[in-house]
Amino acid sequence: MLPLVEEELVKRGWISDEDFQDLIVLAQSAPGLLAVNMAIFTGHKIKGLPGSIVSALGAVLPSLLIILLIAMFFTEFRDNDIVRRFFQGVRPAAVALILVPAVRMAQSGCKSWWTWLIALASLLGVAFLKVSPIWIILVTISVSVSVSLILQKRKTP
Repeated sequence: MLPLVEEELVKRGWISDEDFQDLIVLAQSAPGLLAVNMAIFTGHKIKGLPGSIVSALGAVLPSLLIILLIAMFFTEFRDNDIVRRFFQGVRPAAVALILVPAVRMAQSGCKSWWTWLIALASLLGVAFLKVSPIWIILVTISVSVSVSLILQKRKTP
């Protein structure tokens, strides 16, 4: 989903590539669904409160209607071997669709060895050590602010 959203927002000139990276971080930090948060923040950036409302509805209503239709008919097909195999076949594609934007984001967001180190440590912490992403965000913010304050003090005589 992220590559499609990025293409629509950045290539149409609605937001810059750097703003898109910030948008992803902000949308992931806020409670709720990523797509809805991104829609709300983008709508607000483009058209204020009315843009937020319209974009939130646009992000939620199509999915809601499709899920309602699937729920109405899925109970009849859930034990079907073809349907079960379809979902098993879709899983690897879903993994690839998640990895592609993650790699792109890492390439554009990690500009030095220490940012790559932070990204790798965060990945390992969440994936293998089951560290909550909230703790990683809080630690990263604390370290970033501390380093910025130290560097700022060194520059001022």
